[in-house]
Amino acid sequence: MSVLIDSHCHLDASEFDPDRDAVIARAQAAGVQAQVVPAVTAASWPKLRQVCQQAPGLYPAYGLHPMFLAEHRPEHLPQLRDWIERERPCAIGECGLDFFVGDLDMQAQQDYFLGQLQLAREFDLPVIVHARKAVDAVIAAIRRIGGLRGVVHSYSGSPEQAVQLHKQGFLLGLGGPLTHERAQRLHRLVRDMPLEQLLLETDAPDQPDAGIRGQRNEPARLAVIARHVAALRGIAVEAVAQATADNARRLFNLPKV
Repeated sequence: MSVLIDSHCHLDASEFDPDRDAVIARAQAAGVQAQVVPAVTAASWPKLRQVCQQAPGLYPAYGLHPMFLAEHRPEHLPQLRDWIERERPCAIGECGLDFFVGDLDMQAQQDYFLGQLQLAREFDLPVIVHARKAVDAVIAAIRRIGGLRGVVHSYSGSPEQAVQLHKQGFLLGLGGPLTHERAQRLHRLVRDMPLEQLLLETDAPDQPDAGIRGQRNEPARLAVIARHVAALRGIAVEAVAQATADNARRLFNLPKV
């Protein structure tokens, strides 16, 4: 298979602490030559940086995830600016909105999200967006700031919302959920969406594909996602790998391996 790029993998997660080198080796053996590793909290940034220095092809992104709202502080936004200036990451994120978890303050989420979108525009960086039950609100925030590009990862919105995001310069990240039999809406989306809007992702260690349900996910499983996309679209898996890797390189300004 052609080179694959995992556009969203939490390789710094503690689940990988016992065997991270082996996980990276298995990914490379499966054709995954690059991984974008997004952060979730300010406290996680130093470890994430260290993990991405372990092997070639690991690209950090720094941000504040909405599901970790209790750990965020207002001073983390200026600290994020300092990290961006010093570290020059490939993206800002994971950031966004989560209206599925009921006890997360919506206004606080908006404040942190808008702050990160403003940094993305200031530094001309793409954003990696979490949008659970919040796609319309995410689109509104993107339009409010303007001049942005990025990816809505683990996309679960409608085809109409996908079109709106495409017009705003945003790609869609798809992974394990796509492989489940009941995911008919995602299947239809993948058949019809422009291939230039698609990124492949694992979200490892989370969101395992149907073949490893209930187990730890890892970036080597990206090949499974590529095969599912190819089957749904009726094209060669090599074409999916090439197109999605090119999309990732363009968005995140990654070197060609």
